[in-house]
Amino acid sequence: QVQLVESGGGLVQPGGSLRLSCAASGTIFLIDAMAWYRQAPGRQRELVALVTSGGTTNYADSVKGRFTISRDNAKNTVYLQMNNLKPEDAAVYYCNADKVGYYEESVPFYGYDYWGQGTQVTVSL
Repeated sequence: QVQLVESGGGLVQPGGSLRLSCAASGTIFLIDAMAWYRQAPGRQRELVALVTSGGTTNYADSVKGRFTISRDNAKNTVYLQMNNLKPEDAAVYYCNADKVGYYEESVPFYGYDYWGQGTQVTVSL
């Protein structure tokens, strides 16, 4: 079984910073793209940033220059460094893993589209 567990959310003032982490657990031998999405109340979930297994990154226009996505493949972990936070960045942030290869009783499997439970980011005075 594969699970994604996020951490690092919280309350921060405008202009502040937060770093989100998302660790994938399980007997994993491959993770393709990993990404961060967010969903604010009354709005659709949107892609914030994505990083491929090779390290190529992509960002939503609204966060370019402020957010940085990175990953540690040895730890099966993806990070989102968020700087100069704005009130409009407030949302529940979700981690996503596109394709995951893992072992169950030494047998390889592939699973798709895994999500974490979400972590709340609040930006307010």
